[in-house]
Amino acid sequence: MNSFGRIFRINIFGESHGESVGLNLDGCPAGLDLNVADFLVDIERRKGGTQKGTTPRKEDDLPIFKSGLFNGKTTGAPITILFENNNTRSGDYEKLRAVPRPGHADFTAHAKFGGYEDYRGGGHFSGRLTVALVAAGVIAKKLLKGIEIKSTILEIGGETDIEKGLDKAIELKDSIGGIVECRVTGLPIGLGEHFFDSVESLISHAVFAIPAVRGIEFGTGFAAAKMFGIDHNDSIEGATGKTTTNHAGGIVGGYTNGNEMVFRIAIKPTSSTPKEQQTWNWETNEIEAFSVKGRHDLCIALRVPVVLEAVTAMVLADLMMIDQQIKRVL
Repeated sequence: MNSFGRIFRINIFGESHGESVGLNLDGCPAGLDLNVADFLVDIERRKGGTQKGTTPRKEDDLPIFKSGLFNGKTTGAPITILFENNNTRSGDYEKLRAVPRPGHADFTAHAKFGGYEDYRGGGHFSGRLTVALVAAGVIAKKLLKGIEIKSTILEIGGETDIEKGLDKAIELKDSIGGIVECRVTGLPIGLGEHFFDSVESLISHAVFAIPAVRGIEFGTGFAAAKMFGIDHNDSIEGATGKTTTNHAGGIVGGYTNGNEMVFRIAIKPTSSTPKEQQTWNWETNEIEAFSVKGRHDLCIALRVPVVLEAVTAMVLADLMMIDQQIKRVL
């Protein structure tokens, strides 16, 4: 549903063109220093309108704290944070009501919710809600002392030269996708719970909550299918768990092994392409041509790195708390 996590548990809410979007976070320990300034860097990294290829829609996105904070410190109670929607143009979507946009959730949401869904800007299915994920990630990162999470764009449209990939899309007047990599250092050995709550399982679960994600691979990923075991196995050098290679991406048996955790995600081209498309009109029951109007990202991958860091931090913070709980019992 709209919640994730066992101890460090978040719930996201709101719609793209509603009054606000936000999150309710339960499980954050009391006494953590927290203020608006803590959020500014990562919120700015997520924003559109600040770089080539992103949507011109601009929101201030200053966090409004409604609960869980007192005198600049967390209280241990659930934390509620709102982000206002002040720069919406809902009229752009009125004209598209009868023609579900290919690649968007228009058709499935309409079928699921019987037409009661908020269709403006994609409603609750919009990437707008990733601002709530980023906010949760800011808090999670503050809890993960000594652990560094860094995401970078590896490719845009198959080009390692990001500008070249963007220019290709601009020239064709179309949207384009990309590949984003995440690396995590400073992890202890043994985080994770094998099988259903393995580190890969939980990160993959959280990653696919980011709109536009189409794939994920850890370590050598799909390239491992072409390797021999003697080449893929990572030789252990000593008690620290350090290995000579890192084909496993820092995870073995579902647990972190003390090495750098490495994984990559594939981001599809933004569904809102300016190119003319064909779709079904549910009012006329006919196929017709249309093009998407409004303000959209040319390449959504440009805004993904900070969101990827956030969901990774959420998972790791939860796993740390689970691990600490287990150790207290033992």
